[in-house]
Amino acid sequence: MPEAAAIEDYALLGDLHTAALVSRAGAIDWLCLPRFDSPACFAALLHDEQAGTWQLSPAAGGRATRRSYRGDSLVLSTEWDCPEGIARVLDFMPPRGETADVVRIVEGVRGAVPMRMLLRLRFDYGSVVPWVRHADGRLAAIAGPDAVWLDTPVRLHGRDLATHAEFTVTPADRVPFVLTHRASHLPPPKPVDPDSALAATEDFWRHWIGRCRYRGEWPEAVRRALVTLKALTYAPTGGIVAAATTSLPEQLGGSRNWDYRYCWLRDATFTLQALLGTGYTDEAKAWREWLVRAVAGDPADLQIMYGLDGTRRIPESTLDWLSGYQGSAPVRTGNAAAGQYQLDVWGEVLDGLHLARETGLPATDAAWDIQRALLDFLEGHWHEPDNGLWEVRGPRRHFVHSKVMAWAGLDRAVRTVDRHGLAGPADRWRALRDTIHDDVCARGYDPERNTFTQFYGSRGLDAALLLIPRVGFLPADDKRVQGTVEAVRAELAADGFVRRYDPDADGGVDGLPGGEGSFLACSFWLADALHGTGRHREARELFERLLGLRNDVGLLAEEYDTRLGRQVGNTPQAFSMVGLVNTARHLSGARTTTDAAGDRQRP
Repeated sequence: MPEAAAIEDYALLGDLHTAALVSRAGAIDWLCLPRFDSPACFAALLHDEQAGTWQLSPAAGGRATRRSYRGDSLVLSTEWDCPEGIARVLDFMPPRGETADVVRIVEGVRGAVPMRMLLRLRFDYGSVVPWVRHADGRLAAIAGPDAVWLDTPVRLHGRDLATHAEFTVTPADRVPFVLTHRASHLPPPKPVDPDSALAATEDFWRHWIGRCRYRGEWPEAVRRALVTLKALTYAPTGGIVAAATTSLPEQLGGSRNWDYRYCWLRDATFTLQALLGTGYTDEAKAWREWLVRAVAGDPADLQIMYGLDGTRRIPESTLDWLSGYQGSAPVRTGNAAAGQYQLDVWGEVLDGLHLARETGLPATDAAWDIQRALLDFLEGHWHEPDNGLWEVRGPRRHFVHSKVMAWAGLDRAVRTVDRHGLAGPADRWRALRDTIHDDVCARGYDPERNTFTQFYGSRGLDAALLLIPRVGFLPADDKRVQGTVEAVRAELAADGFVRRYDPDADGGVDGLPGGEGSFLACSFWLADALHGTGRHREARELFERLLGLRNDVGLLAEEYDTRLGRQVGNTPQAFSMVGLVNTARHLSGARTTTDAAGDRQRP
């Protein structure tokens, strides 16, 4: 069986509940129904086509000649130039109504092109073959709680536990295929009109992007990143998943394969910056409300990530029947890192809620009450070692970034009391803020090398140190900041792009075999840091190179393998797309306004 396409060969479809990945060969190789974190019914991405795929392409096969999204939408147009002519496939998922739908419309452009369709449904990550039957002119596939219907005017036939079709399109033809999912205990769904669904989908995205207030440079890249970020949003709760996939490797053939279909609290600050800075106050408000609900309770029980609806238990397991993306095993679902202690998350949440207040989102008593509780926890635990923001599965350390974010949490609390008059012991918080600052500068800084280090006493570095000026811990013109930026470039950069940390430093900090690619969010941070320290030309050059890593439809995965020249890691990665938006804003000096009354302009 053919192996999965390159990670950068996949485009994204989405309905604000789940997402599908479509290859340049016209195959949907990944789709989880009905939610991002549900078991996949197409999992060829992590095995081969026997784990589920939906192929729709010219009978001769091959990669598409060209493809693009129609305008600023998630309607994907894919075209093949064939000896017989030109055929086009439009792929999209209408914003969710009562059912989850995937619509594929084949159009003849020129000549008469023979086409083929292969539908191989495999529920529960490829392990369950459904019972398939024809009923009332529709194909129905049922397995346990799941049921899928396929509507098309094309004659279908079964072979080798899959559904096939062969047909020919000319310029007069538009041949639709509509796949609809609904719980198996419910009545069959009503058929979807494909043309009406197409119009509604394009209308939705046209109106959504019309709210964008970004007026800086690189507008096309920023708009595509924002559309992708919106597509990774779980509309019922406002949570944003880190990526649409699980277990795409950080190193091809390696075992650093994690499930990213959950919501990381750390992303809150960066996501809020991107949304508020481009005018999307409704999405920012929904994200803040998700955040407040998710972290409610004992601050000592704060997790680094939660499920789409705020679920706390995300048990990790392996799917041994899947061989992994191009042999990169194991395939994992769930994420054991949810149980880690990462001190910086307390600071990230406090910073995110402060940002929301500062940029004009209406204040809530619940948000301030939660902040007070988180601050109480920080006061008693900031001095403890933790696992760090990179989810190191090794011994706890005194990570410098964690301490810096503890400082940031207290700093935001002091500023909130001073500027907004909310109740709180500002003098005590101010004194502790200064204590943490002194501790980090004394124990987390190496004066011989003129750089901050990954953790106290470490010889290694951490790309998160680039955030020190961004969060206000030290100004960008401080010699220690400038030394740290140079050290990170020298020790963590590969071909100009930045790794998160050196896994072999200090005798192996994370205890895991194998390496990883350059982490794209960190590379955007480097562009920000270069800009902040006055190296504007270098910052812009790096940003332009990062834009060049996007695939043909503007998407970025988690990492980039400079040796192979390939995207690696889960895709599309929200952290990477958020980094693109925020760095574009910083470098272009764009000034944007939000829709909330009384908001002040922010760079």
